[in-house]
Amino acid sequence: MNEAAPAVGAIGRLRLYYQKNEQRIAVLSFICGFLFDIVTVDRADHWIAIGQQVVYIAVILAALTQMFFEEGSPQADPASLFVLKRWYYQYRTALVHFFLGTLLNVYTIFFFKSSSLLVSFGFLAFLVFLLWANESERFKSLGLSFKFTLLALCTLCFAANVVPIFVGSIGLVVFLVSMLAGCVPVIGVVWWIRKRKPDLFRRARRQMLVPLGGVLIGFLVFYYLRLIPPVPLSIPFIGVYHAVEKTQDTYRLSHERPAWRIWHHGDQEFLAQPGDKVYVFFRIFSPTRFSDQVQLRWYWKDDARGWTLQDTIPIKILGGRAEGFRGYGFKSNYQPGDWKVQVETTDGREIGRVYFDLETRPEWPRNFEIDLE
Repeated sequence: MNEAAPAVGAIGRLRLYYQKNEQRIAVLSFICGFLFDIVTVDRADHWIAIGQQVVYIAVILAALTQMFFEEGSPQADPASLFVLKRWYYQYRTALVHFFLGTLLNVYTIFFFKSSSLLVSFGFLAFLVFLLWANESERFKSLGLSFKFTLLALCTLCFAANVVPIFVGSIGLVVFLVSMLAGCVPVIGVVWWIRKRKPDLFRRARRQMLVPLGGVLIGFLVFYYLRLIPPVPLSIPFIGVYHAVEKTQDTYRLSHERPAWRIWHHGDQEFLAQPGDKVYVFFRIFSPTRFSDQVQLRWYWKDDARGWTLQDTIPIKILGGRAEGFRGYGFKSNYQPGDWKVQVETTDGREIGRVYFDLETRPEWPRNFEIDLE
C-alpha cells in the first residue's frame, strides 16, 4: 500500500517556492529596495536617514562577515536550529540584497540630484549593470567578493555624502577624508580577522580588501575626471528670466513664457529688447551649517568652436533652508544664439545647468508674468 504524502501547508509551500526561486527572489528584493526608498528617502542631511544607512551598512557587513567565516565549513542541519535562527539563515541572502538595493537607491537619488543628467544616468546605468552582473554566471562565481564590492561601493558613497555634511564644505581634501572614512568598516573587519584568525587573513585580503581597493581606485579616477557629482549639493530649480527682484521674503521673477510651455523654467526662448538683461535664478540645496561657493558659468555656442565660455560669476551659498539657498546672476552683454548656464563647484564639478535660445528684437509692448520664489 502507498502511504499518502503529508499535506503541505501555506508556509511550507512558500518555503518550497523560495528554495526553487531563491535567485529570482534575491533580485526582486534588490529591486524592491530601490522602489522602497524612492518614496521614503529624505534630505541628505536628515539624521534619521543617516542613522538608517548606518544600520543597513552594519547589518550587511555583519551578515557578509558571517558568510565569510562559514565559507568552506560544513553547514548545520536547519531542522536543528532555533526557528528565528533558521529563518535568518534561509532569508539572509534576500535581506542583504534588500539592504544593498535600498542603499544603492538612496545614493542613486542623491547623485541624480547633484549632477547633470549625463552623469546621473551614467551612474544609474552602472547600478543596472551591477544588478545584471549579480545574476550572471560569470560574476556569480565570484561569490562573496562581488558582494563585498557592492558593500564597498555603499560605504564609500555614504562617506562621500556624509563627511561634507559634518565638515560644512566640499573640495579635494574633504573628498579624500571621506574616502578614508569609507574604507574604515571593511579594513576594521580585516584587521580583526588578522588578529583573531590569522589563518584566514589571506582569504580576507582577497575577498574583502581587493574589492575595496578596486572600488576606491574607481572613485579616485572618477573624481579626477570630474564624473562624481558634488554630493550633498543639488539644484532643485533653475530658470531664465527678464528680471529678478528681491522683496522681504521672496523673489519676484518676471517672464514671458506661454502658459502651455510648462516644461520651461522662465524664458528659455528669450526675446531681448535693447537694454534687457538676462537673469538666471536658481535654488541650490545644501545641508545645515554648510558654507561654500559656487560659480555661474555662461556659455555661448559658436558655430566653429562649439560652446565657448563667456563669463564666470562666483556666488556664496549658505545651507539649511529646506527649499534651497536662492541665488541669481545676470548678463548685460550678450549676442543672439544658443546659450547655456552651468552652476559648478569651484573645482569645476557641475551641479546643474539650463539651456536657452536668445533672439534680439526692436522694442515692442509686452506684459510680464510674475512668479514668486
